[in-house]
Amino acid sequence: MRSRRAITWAVVAVVLCATVGVVAAVRRASPAAAGDKVPTGLVKHGDLDMKVFVTGELRASHSEIMIAPPIGGGALQLTHLLHTGAAVKKGDLVMEFDPSEQHFKLDQNRSELLQAEQEITKAKADAAVVTAQDKVALLKARFDVRRAELDVQKNELVSSIDARKNDLALDQAKRVLAELEQDVKSRSASNQATISLAEEKRNKAKLAMDQAQGNIDKMRVTSPMDGLVALDKNQGAMGGFCCFPGQTFPEYREGDQVEPGRTVGQVIDPKGLELSAKVGELEGNNIKVGQLVDFQIDAFPESKFRGTVKTVGGNNTHMFWEDDNTTKFEVTITLATTDPRMRPGLTAHLFINSDPRKDVLYVPRQALFLKENKRLVYVRNGNNFEAHEVKIQAENESRAAIDGVGVGTEVALVDPTAPRKTTNSGASSPGGGGTL
Repeated sequence: MRSRRAITWAVVAVVLCATVGVVAAVRRASPAAAGDKVPTGLVKHGDLDMKVFVTGELRASHSEIMIAPPIGGGALQLTHLLHTGAAVKKGDLVMEFDPSEQHFKLDQNRSELLQAEQEITKAKADAAVVTAQDKVALLKARFDVRRAELDVQKNELVSSIDARKNDLALDQAKRVLAELEQDVKSRSASNQATISLAEEKRNKAKLAMDQAQGNIDKMRVTSPMDGLVALDKNQGAMGGFCCFPGQTFPEYREGDQVEPGRTVGQVIDPKGLELSAKVGELEGNNIKVGQLVDFQIDAFPESKFRGTVKTVGGNNTHMFWEDDNTTKFEVTITLATTDPRMRPGLTAHLFINSDPRKDVLYVPRQALFLKENKRLVYVRNGNNFEAHEVKIQAENESRAAIDGVGVGTEVALVDPTAPRKTTNSGASSPGGGGTL
């Protein structure tokens, strides 16, 4: 009896597992059978508003950069720095660096200069003493030669032995004079070399002193023009850790260390501000020079401003950590109205008033899917959906003008072929749109 019951329960378990497997397989094989649970939309006919909504940033069309003094000796420390947005006149002090190291070099070089000048004075005095002594010695040596010459003239009146002595004395006097003249010439050259060496040391110290003084003067950076101060981000503030997604850097401030030659900020002409934004390829095709632009600055959203499209150019630049590698168009906007609070770096929401598309067929952007580099929509056919390739004519934030399907066609807003999760209550949870 027990074995029969065990066999019966085993058979029941196998049947139940097989039933569950068949049901699951049928659901996986026919995902479109639940077509009544897939959200849909209709292909409509009408005018498509092509207003483009993007985020832009204020930048200056005319500016002058300010850099840390390009001098050796390691990082420089900021001791004075105006804040971003400060109004300055040409020649006003904008930033100042700690000059203590250069003052030390200046004092050191001044001391070396004074020492070199003392060495020059001593060398010249020693040379003058030696020169005077040499003059006396030369006079004596020339006198000895002259006296020996006179003695030789008496050789006819003296014995041959005395005459020979006189000749030898003359030769000796001439030899002494020649050697002395050579020694005088050598000492003169040596004294002049000593003086020249001391003078070169003085010149080197003077040059180093002038350089240190010049570096001290460079520690004070003044404004090259009238305008507003706009400070750069200090990428060294994180101790050299750069860069990862979402990372932000503070602006330069007093006390920061700055590498020589690095740009700290700029002075911008507030009358030359413009907006810069990047838009996608399809949006870029709808933007033309001269179109009106409405925008709001995030820093003061209560105010509204207007401008016009200045340029539209291709630009595929992106940061290495960004996932979006699609082509981007850079759009610049000339401001029709300005505000004293505006400064470079502020972000804004732009509404570019592109020309509307008249008499087009359009669908919600959620109804577009990209598969195998083809743009598709899924058209309802009874309880199923069929993929239809379409051509995109234009897109805005929510709709897309297309060719390839007729007006009134019902299309899926989620991919009906993709596996869908179920909630605890058994209800289907629709997925997101397929536009890319």
